[in-house]
Amino acid sequence: MKKVIIGSRLKKTLLATCLTTAIGFGVWENVILAAEPETINAATTAVQQETTKQESVEGKTVVKVAVQGNKLIESGLLESVVSLKPGMSLTKQALDNDLQAIYSLGWFYDVQPEYNLVPEGVQVVYRVLENPIFSKLEIQGNSVYKNVELANMITLPKNKIINSVELNKSIRAIEAKYKQDGYILTRISDVKMNEDGTLKLTVNEGNVEGFSVKGNKKTKAYVVTREMRLKVGKPFNSKDARRSIQRIYNLGYFEDVNVKLNPGRNPNAVEVEVSVVEINTGTFGIGAGYSNSDGFVGIVSLGDKNFRGTGDKVNIRWEFGGESNKNYEFGYVRPWLDKKETALGLSIYDATNEYQEYNDDSSDKARYDKKRRGYELTLSRPQSEHVTNFVTYKDREDTYVKAIEGHEPQYYRDNPGKISENFGLTRSVTLMRVVDTRDSVHNPSEGTKVSVGAEFAGMSGDFNFNKYFLDSRWYFKQNNDHVIAVKFDAGYADGTMPLSQRFSLGGAETLRGYKDDQFKGYKMMSGTLEYRFPVVKKVQGVVFSDAGYAWNKGVNMDLSDIKTSIGVGFRITSPLGPVRLDYAIGEEEGRFHFSFGGQF
Repeated sequence: MKKVIIGSRLKKTLLATCLTTAIGFGVWENVILAAEPETINAATTAVQQETTKQESVEGKTVVKVAVQGNKLIESGLLESVVSLKPGMSLTKQALDNDLQAIYSLGWFYDVQPEYNLVPEGVQVVYRVLENPIFSKLEIQGNSVYKNVELANMITLPKNKIINSVELNKSIRAIEAKYKQDGYILTRISDVKMNEDGTLKLTVNEGNVEGFSVKGNKKTKAYVVTREMRLKVGKPFNSKDARRSIQRIYNLGYFEDVNVKLNPGRNPNAVEVEVSVVEINTGTFGIGAGYSNSDGFVGIVSLGDKNFRGTGDKVNIRWEFGGESNKNYEFGYVRPWLDKKETALGLSIYDATNEYQEYNDDSSDKARYDKKRRGYELTLSRPQSEHVTNFVTYKDREDTYVKAIEGHEPQYYRDNPGKISENFGLTRSVTLMRVVDTRDSVHNPSEGTKVSVGAEFAGMSGDFNFNKYFLDSRWYFKQNNDHVIAVKFDAGYADGTMPLSQRFSLGGAETLRGYKDDQFKGYKMMSGTLEYRFPVVKKVQGVVFSDAGYAWNKGVNMDLSDIKTSIGVGFRITSPLGPVRLDYAIGEEEGRFHFSFGGQF
């Protein structure tokens, strides 16, 4: 009997290769136990000998099949998975199937066939080398999760032979956890087993090495990169990348925003490239008018929501002409005062305009010129990704100027004592919290926005009141870019409050189908239901229903008072910004409403 042994000198060098085969995705490639150069050379020679020997015994009758080398794993388990049986003809396919079956058990890092030639045919012996015994786990390279979190996902029992199948499942479970939470580049880059039974896992989380911005001509690069939820030196996260795109698009400076990942300098690291397509963010308007009282009046308006590419917002409106017509309004918003995203907004105004008040039956109550003068200062800071807190100080004085000639009745002319009740100085502080999870601030299709706040007036002003309000909006995306939008507002106030500060409903923004600010009061409730659908590119159709009412002080809130309307409209994206055109039918008549600005 001639005995041929293949692999007796290879057990140290084949550990890496065999474990790579068992696990299936190459994480064992760096596993090397002490190997001498001559041993490596012997491996090449032995493999050649094995190939030659297999060819010489192929086709012979198998007279015996055995498994040897196992110490802790029962032979019965091994023999049960071997398909080659005595009396069968020895084939390469049968040998490969048996080797794969033994490897798939997960207990061995090497399996080598030996062939013993006998007169009756050939004896086949599968010689196995068992995996090391697991004693300790070490994890490195992780920053997202603590070691204990990842260790709990390793299901291998200590002081037992490592099962590569179970280890593979644990490794895939760890990678799956990372990917589920958005860390799609993370992989277990290295798995090592020391001779003392220490299992070492190296996690490569796929860090961000830097940012680049392309397509920006006006906008400063830092205005784009400061909106990134991804951070240099931190693992790349796909959820943060999507949120970053949303934040950049919500700035209103770009028509399109895309993110591309380029290979970094280090393995598995990335450079994040942000590509943008800018839109015109500046506005300019000039106009003129004529009235018998003021004569010719000129109007100039300037604005830019991305002033000098810095992200600052500026708007100026100036009316001039006549004897006393020098109206102006100035607004400035400075975002990112610091790394905590503190923003400062300032509004200054001094303007005289025509106003109209209504009776409960929608008939004219008064028509007059009113001077509005003062300023507002707002500070805001995010509390979390979707929660922002605001505080606003307002110093505003409303002055009755004169009645509009030719319009009757004139409420304040006939009731001069009412002027002090509705005109004067308001000084207040408003606190507000906004929770905003919308996918877009310009044209949302899913998410919510809820604003709650309170205004406290007094502080040496002419009025003393407390005002509480709620503004809630929900968006539900349907198939083919169809959206259902729901809005609910409510408010309550007490104390002495001028007409200009009371809750108001009516017009394009609140209760369509009714006159602007037709309903005013100390208490308010309103709701809107819209169905939005695409018509053509940059044009959206809307079917809607509005309902609401405002109750005066001392009047109980009676739901039967609520006014309703239904209507249709269009939303058009134009070079001047979003354009809204609605037609709504209220309880008395239908009305068109035309306005600029995004929808709720």
